Amino acid sequence: MKSLLVLAHGIVVREDVPIPLWLFAWGAALVLIVSFAALASLWPDPKLQEEGWRPLRGRLWRIVASAPVAVGCGAIGVFLLGLVVYAGLNGTASTSGNFTPTFVFIVFWLLPLPLSVAFGDVFRAFNPWRAVGQAIAFVAGRAAGTSLPAPLEYPRWLGRWPAVLGILAFVWLEIAAPGGDSPDSIAAATLIYSTLTFVGMALYGVDTWIERAEAFSVYFNLVSRISLFERRGRAIGLRRPLSGLPAWDPLPGSVAFVCALIGTVSFDGFSAGPFWNDNLVTSVRDFFEALGLSAARALELSFGLGMIVAVLITFGIYRLGVAGAHAVAGGPSGRELARTFAHSLGPIALVYAAAHYVSFLLLQGQAIVPLLSDPLGRGSDLIGTADFSVDYALIGASTFWYLQLAFVLIGHVAALVLAHDRAVAIYREPRKARDSQIWMLAVMIGFTSLALWLLSEASAG
Repeated sequence: MKSLLVLAHGIVVREDVPIPLWLFAWGAALVLIVSFAALASLWPDPKLQEEGWRPLRGRLWRIVASAPVAVGCGAIGVFLLGLVVYAGLNGTASTSGNFTPTFVFIVFWLLPLPLSVAFGDVFRAFNPWRAVGQAIAFVAGRAAGTSLPAPLEYPRWLGRWPAVLGILAFVWLEIAAPGGDSPDSIAAATLIYSTLTFVGMALYGVDTWIERAEAFSVYFNLVSRISLFERRGRAIGLRRPLSGLPAWDPLPGSVAFVCALIGTVSFDGFSAGPFWNDNLVTSVRDFFEALGLSAARALELSFGLGMIVAVLITFGIYRLGVAGAHAVAGGPSGRELARTFAHSLGPIALVYAAAHYVSFLLLQGQAIVPLLSDPLGRGSDLIGTADFSVDYALIGASTFWYLQLAFVLIGHVAALVLAHDRAVAIYREPRKARDSQIWMLAVMIGFTSLALWLLSEASAG
């Protein structure tokens, strides 16, 4: 297998497609404009602000939501966390031959996305940090004879900012840090992140920290709000499609969080293309080397700076649309409007990741099968799958290309629907709601065009 460092962008070089990219771009813009017009005339009242959740009846759903299943899922998560650390520290140094890089960068980072859309917040059930925190809290509560409150109240101003830093740190490790894809580096980063997470849960409470500050929980929960399924307490129920997103609490840092998701994936695609590799990165690296930094450190800072700039550009595009909406329709302040509409970027964050990494998940993701038998890369065959071969012809390049385009278009239409629904809930007057969404339409077209260009740029790299 090739190194994960080479494959990290997850883009398959596409074959020539029957329709040129510019025509796809114009077609996508036309679909968004038609969708905008249809929403303005046919969607006068909010329909997604209430989830309409209803519990599912039946023995199967009671079993799925039962305590034994929850404990079992948590135990699996803790086992996998331990295996990531153990294999990373004790297995082969090969990124392709060790369980840790493939599991972390493919299974852990990508697989929960489609599962979250299909079945709801699956990651919450398997979250190893939450499982450990709940187990410790349970034992401490039994010893004390009562449930113990968190020592500190989580500050409202802190919001989702720790999750923002967590996402940036993870992506920095993946695409910028020298040797960031090596098993020992990933294991060390996992230990550091786990320690910080356990400290946060100990100070502010397990579920409070998980729901607001733990980066991956916040990410996968955001995506899961697209799903029809939602668990509440010991019950699993159904809700309207997309209706979970408007209920996403607009805490401080929420806009930065979704912009970080979109911006980091955008830069990952951009950095795979010729414009970055043939022009920008050399100039930026030379600048840092002129300051006295080593070549490796200069390259790391070049990629890290590019990633941060991409996030800031994403934030700027979104805030420009919000400022325009506020200018023509009034209503809440620009800052409040930005938070109020932040959930509408959720589908865009999802489809950027889906379009960018679909080949990575479906092709390189198969490598986890032999690694389950030989997690340390020492030639073992624990479960009989060590001889499994990755099928790189599973899906053709043109099929990937059309999948990527479909993801981009569907996600942006969903974002437009969410933004319109929130607008008619805020402004009440149809004219103001329509005028405010002209600017959001421009934002959606901008993000769509950017996504298509990034796919083209990465494919050409």
